[in-house]
Amino acid sequence: MIRLPAAVSRHLVFACLKALLGAALALSVGAASLSAQEQPEDPPYEQDLMRLSEILGALHYLRPLCGHPDGSLWRDEMQALLEAEVQDDSRKRRFIERFNQGYRGFSSVYRDCTPAAELTLSRYVSEAGSIVRNVTTRYNR
Repeated sequence: MIRLPAAVSRHLVFACLKALLGAALALSVGAASLSAQEQPEDPPYEQDLMRLSEILGALHYLRPLCGHPDGSLWRDEMQALLEAEVQDDSRKRRFIERFNQGYRGFSSVYRDCTPAAELTLSRYVSEAGSIVRNVTTRYNR
């Protein structure tokens, strides 16, 4: 049996404990992140609807910026999504958070309508349509 000096073995013990605690913390943060994003009782299309919420927030900011006379259309669409799909407060907060992320993400970058903003608009409208078609055809039973 090899005996290590007390200072070395104590250092190894602390290093191992630190590594184990770091791994445990990483696992708990990962589990918390999963539970914050998607709950086990959420429908299988949850991530699609979260993405749709984010797109609706972006459209709510970008369309008026680029002169489209939508008014509150995209916020109203978000409200309709919430009314149709969400019953509990925790899930509702997640949807609203994603809508606000989409809005804030573009409001922090664009002050004026640019060709890039117009391109983003057309891509987002297309993506939103794809999400709606995909979810309704795959899960509407």
